[in-house]
Amino acid sequence: MKNNRLVNTLLAIIAVLLAAILATVVVKDGNSIEETMGHDMGSHSSGSSDSSSTGFTGADTMFLQMMIPHHQQAIDISELALQKSQNSELLSLAKIIIRDQKSEIAQMKAWLDQSGSSEHMGHSMEGMGGMLNDEDLATLDKATGKNFDTLWLKGMIEHHDGAIHMSEMIRDASNPEIKAFGEKIVKDQSAQIAQMKMMLK
Repeated sequence: MKNNRLVNTLLAIIAVLLAAILATVVVKDGNSIEETMGHDMGSHSSGSSDSSSTGFTGADTMFLQMMIPHHQQAIDISELALQKSQNSELLSLAKIIIRDQKSEIAQMKAWLDQSGSSEHMGHSMEGMGGMLNDEDLATLDKATGKNFDTLWLKGMIEHHDGAIHMSEMIRDASNPEIKAFGEKIVKDQSAQIAQMKMMLK
């Protein structure tokens, strides 16, 4: 199941990169079609909403659109842990995930609003980026005690690993805020993966 999720994550990243390339098709003089048209129509004046004026590329936008539902599932799973787990370390980690990822969702929505982009990708994230599917969620919901804790930790490790792989698509982002955001996700979630692996021992 983990290998299938990794494959799905890589396919999702490839799809996003292709979409970003199509969104920023380059003409011979080195300007994008949008920039060329904008120059001809005077769109470089204040109030322009193209990616060059907002500082967001197609890849940035697609990353944000994918990461919002990814973060939301992590929050949902963590809220379930607060109801079902008795493990103090797990409960503390779940609270941190809820706090941090709610804040990050707010930031991502603000960036999408700034760029004039929708929050929605137009397709489901199920099975991509380490996200739990309906069967996984149902199994987790039915689990109790230490079995729940084990399933939660294993599921969240895969979920975090998926987020780290997704962040690769903005590793070389030209927007410094987006780049720093991706680096923070990798740093924070790598540390949490290490913590959760220790908890499983």
